[in-house]
Amino acid sequence: MTKADFRYQDEHPHEECGVFGLFAPGEDVARICYFGLYTLQHRGQESAGIATANCGKIYCHKKMGLVSQVFDETLLSQMKGDSAIGHVRYSTTGSSVITNAQPLVFNTNLDNFALAHNGNLVNSSALRRHLTLNSDKLVTNSDSELIGKTIANVPEKNWESKITKGLKNVHGSYSLLILTEKQLYAVRDPLGVRPLVLGRFNRGWVVSSESCALDTIGAQTIRELLPGEGIRIDESGVTQFIPPHVGGKSGFCIFEYIYFARPDSVLNKKLVYAARLEMGKQLCREHPVQADFVIPIPDSATAAAIGFAEAAGLPFYEGLIKSRYIGRTFIQPDENLRRLGVKLKFNTLPQILKDKRVIVVDDSIVRGNTTKQIVLSLRQAGVQQIHLRISSPPLRHPCYLGIDIASYDELIAHHKTILEIQRFLGVETLGYLSLKGLKKAIGKVQSGYCTGCFTGRYPLKKPSISHPANPSPDSAPKFAIVKANYYNNR
Repeated sequence: MTKADFRYQDEHPHEECGVFGLFAPGEDVARICYFGLYTLQHRGQESAGIATANCGKIYCHKKMGLVSQVFDETLLSQMKGDSAIGHVRYSTTGSSVITNAQPLVFNTNLDNFALAHNGNLVNSSALRRHLTLNSDKLVTNSDSELIGKTIANVPEKNWESKITKGLKNVHGSYSLLILTEKQLYAVRDPLGVRPLVLGRFNRGWVVSSESCALDTIGAQTIRELLPGEGIRIDESGVTQFIPPHVGGKSGFCIFEYIYFARPDSVLNKKLVYAARLEMGKQLCREHPVQADFVIPIPDSATAAAIGFAEAAGLPFYEGLIKSRYIGRTFIQPDENLRRLGVKLKFNTLPQILKDKRVIVVDDSIVRGNTTKQIVLSLRQAGVQQIHLRISSPPLRHPCYLGIDIASYDELIAHHKTILEIQRFLGVETLGYLSLKGLKKAIGKVQSGYCTGCFTGRYPLKKPSISHPANPSPDSAPKFAIVKANYYNNR
């Protein structure tokens, strides 16, 4: 993987994917899958797809767009079957085109199967070379096809062996759903980077990236799959066919708590909303400041802002109103259009903000451009003082395990000190939550955390990347800290 692989496309969100699947004979599996994907829409807004297994055949429909744009009542009513898997995508590897939309369907010596994948591989180049040398025709440029082809090429005569042996050649992060004619398989990578949860639904079973989707369809959450674990779901119930990874390195993505997951999801037995609330409280303890009230940059920082306000004994207000209909608009790489995108997405409340000292809470900063525009909008609304507080540590390193974070060149915290960032943004003070404080707010997780985007230390050996020298030690005062955000590449 080269430095070019760490791309950051304009001023728009870079999210990972969401997967949802169920084995429920007698249920309307396609429609249930639709509602599950609808709930996971925050994890990917480029494309959506559903595959169903019915009468020995796999039927798949997918298109670019939101779940509500890809499926309608007529289409869902035609998708019969006892099991289904679905996928919402934001590209981390592979361009944003229909050929990369999922689920992907593969032919094997046993029959067809469909695959939905959330994550990113670190040995994709080697897998691609190997498959090409073996005359495999690759039709996408995504890691997910490499996983599917690798599994499909294993000459075993049962699905469990094919999947198990195929995945031994796959390295990186993956939460996988594999749909065959009669079974649904779910596998989580040995590091446990991406979440995957099992639930009970009426007469069947469901697997999802997040528990909030289980709540939506009325399923009972049973447990999260353990790192490295693989399960088979069929008419006999749930059977473990790959034992969980025990010992060695592990690393659940800590940014799931900061930004990715919905606040009503439970990860590692911790409600995301509660974790973000505590992040805000801890942030206040680490970086207190006198002000009139606290406002969030909605939506992912709202809970942290409430926690900050509670700990500070200050009122919590909405000073920025976010449009619920624009969504995550793709903005072209032109500074004027970026400014317009910020104005379209956020509107200020001058009657609330004028002549006030305001604490603004957000979850992170990447380049700082969008944050700078928000600061400018607040100044135009008459804010007297802006004290920016970030509910995560400075984001100084790219991620190669499934998140399309910026390159080293684009990460403002990599090449600027905190005081320099504070001056660039034009705020009175800037404070980041420490890594120790972040971990304290979340609590311990069995699989451990991946904090590579903050520390540069990853649970897997990272690809060789040339990058600028690390910034000089921060010389900023107590209130100077940075922000990193996939949300809007602020």
